[in-house]
Amino acid sequence: MKHILFIWFVIFSQFGFAQKRLSVIKALSNEAKIYEGANPAINWNISPEVSPDIFVTNKLTKTTTVRFKTDSDSIILRIKPGEKKDFVVLLNGKDSCYTTIQSPIKKDLSAVKPEIHDSIPLKINKQNTMYILGILNKVDTLQLNFDTGSTALTLTQDALKTKLKSNPKLYNTSHNLQLGKSVYKTEVYDAELSGHDTDGRFGWNLFDGMVVELNYDKGLMIVHSKMPGLIKKDRRYTKLDINYLSQLFFVEGAIKQNGIIDRNLFVFDTGYQHAIMLDNDLLEQNNFPSDKMQVIERTIMHGARGNEIPVVTSELERLKLGKYELKNIPAQILTTNKPIQNKNAHYLGNEVLKRFNIVLDFQENVVYLKPNKYFDDKYSDMTD
Repeated sequence: MKHILFIWFVIFSQFGFAQKRLSVIKALSNEAKIYEGANPAINWNISPEVSPDIFVTNKLTKTTTVRFKTDSDSIILRIKPGEKKDFVVLLNGKDSCYTTIQSPIKKDLSAVKPEIHDSIPLKINKQNTMYILGILNKVDTLQLNFDTGSTALTLTQDALKTKLKSNPKLYNTSHNLQLGKSVYKTEVYDAELSGHDTDGRFGWNLFDGMVVELNYDKGLMIVHSKMPGLIKKDRRYTKLDINYLSQLFFVEGAIKQNGIIDRNLFVFDTGYQHAIMLDNDLLEQNNFPSDKMQVIERTIMHGARGNEIPVVTSELERLKLGKYELKNIPAQILTTNKPIQNKNAHYLGNEVLKRFNIVLDFQENVVYLKPNKYFDDKYSDMTD
């Protein structure tokens, strides 16, 4: 009986797909590209054997245009947050490839009862690594960096080999991570490196649908299910919209040098220990006078997997975030081995971000910044 019901379910599902009178586009090759808003193209493989073949967009904050382009045809769709749309790619005039563009379901835990306001001790070291204690699978207590430039949970290979009793399986298996009083489901990944004094890092998406407060003045990370009213009323906060790309989130900032102002998006990356990283190609595209910036030093930076990234550190005149401006900032200029494939992007690191008490609102998708006790501290990358 169960087998019969399953067969009817499959038939009904395919019938239901067909009854929508789906749009059909043509293709002579399996290779396609997907354009999400103004983001760089994503390569896509048309697969007749997968039905439906699902492409999941970045987290959307508003209705976004998605274009699916084959070698001979294309379709343009308007996708709302949490919405999905279906169409068919007719491959070589014979194979019907059922395809879905899916926006992640919008998460919002503001109605949870009782409300969650979970305070967790927060530490920051001299290398600008911010971290808290976490417990993995009820067994392993770890020092973990909250890295907004990553997702899920990533542990160093050293921690995996020498510090863990729970022996977690990597990649596609869900594990329990306790932060404060709350437990989060997450996959576990491995990496060669993490922030100083830490066993690994966890990303922003664990808190999707919640509000995270990083209060360096009080030494607390506070996870809220609902935005505290006092934060919105505090006029010292400046507010920045969040933009999502490649599972990272960006905010707008402005840089100034020799009278030239350039406004652009920056990856919001608390796991990056330096002040800011500027993409050389993006600077050249916008005719920014980076050649007028005084060189501080030339060095080799190591990525999360131990890869070498040559960088030049130069002094930037101004960086503006919302209504706040910072002066004479050490900026690393990146020319090769870019962190985001096919994307030129600037980065805000924790040498800058630690100077603000931060509120990350993943319900309304905005960031609040307010200067704290570190705001006027000397930059560690500056030479005497």
